Amino acid sequence: MKNQKVALVTGAGQGIGLEIARRLLETGSHVILNDLQQSLTEEAVASLSLLGKGTIIGCSGDSASEEVISELIDLAMHQFGRIDQVVANAGITLFGNFLDYSREDFMEVTRVNQAGTFFLTQAAARIMTSQPNGGSILLTSSVTAHQSHENLAAYAMSKAAIEMLAKNLVIELAPFGVRINTIAPGATVTERTTADPNYVNTWSKLTPLGHPANTVDIAEAALFLLSDAARHITGQTLIVDGGWTSISPSPYA
Repeated sequence: MKNQKVALVTGAGQGIGLEIARRLLETGSHVILNDLQQSLTEEAVASLSLLGKGTIIGCSGDSASEEVISELIDLAMHQFGRIDQVVANAGITLFGNFLDYSREDFMEVTRVNQAGTFFLTQAAARIMTSQPNGGSILLTSSVTAHQSHENLAAYAMSKAAIEMLAKNLVIELAPFGVRINTIAPGATVTERTTADPNYVNTWSKLTPLGHPANTVDIAEAALFLLSDAARHITGQTLIVDGGWTSISPSPYA
């Protein structure tokens, strides 16, 4: 345990977050895995435990809440005494036409995506800045922070804010050896997206590389930014979208 890193990953019960947690375990980190749904948290922990690598601990709950953030930090410190890697992956998407979008939906997107990311990052950074080796933080954005997408004004706004947070925090965190970057996935095949039977076919036509990403594609990029191989990279956003933002055809066209 002494030479292994300690990671926190939110929104990791399935999809991209789960694959990032898997890759962190495979590359030698202990992982504290969070998801809003207890059942998904428990299933993910059970699945990842079969890898036989590192330690995987589940902590379910709303990662945007002050109580769950404190629980995650306390759990890491109690179990391992430090935090080396944080992936603020939890987020929600509430579609809606701008002219009809409700205040309730806007505030929920903002609470989870912006405030949740901000305060988890703050709590983790307070630990990392006191550690000799600092740490690495990764925030999850979206291609919608770079190109317009119909019915996602609030979501896109929240993701663009997350990217600016990473850029701005370079000023305050770099002196302590804490790096912070953002990953912006494009169309990705997950349990949620494949609920649309046309998803893969549609995005295969829209993506220059000929197919949407899978969760491994995103996780590999995430692992690079979290790793020591990216030791001189901070304040950056890495778009992983098969080239979509270069041409940006709309799925509604």
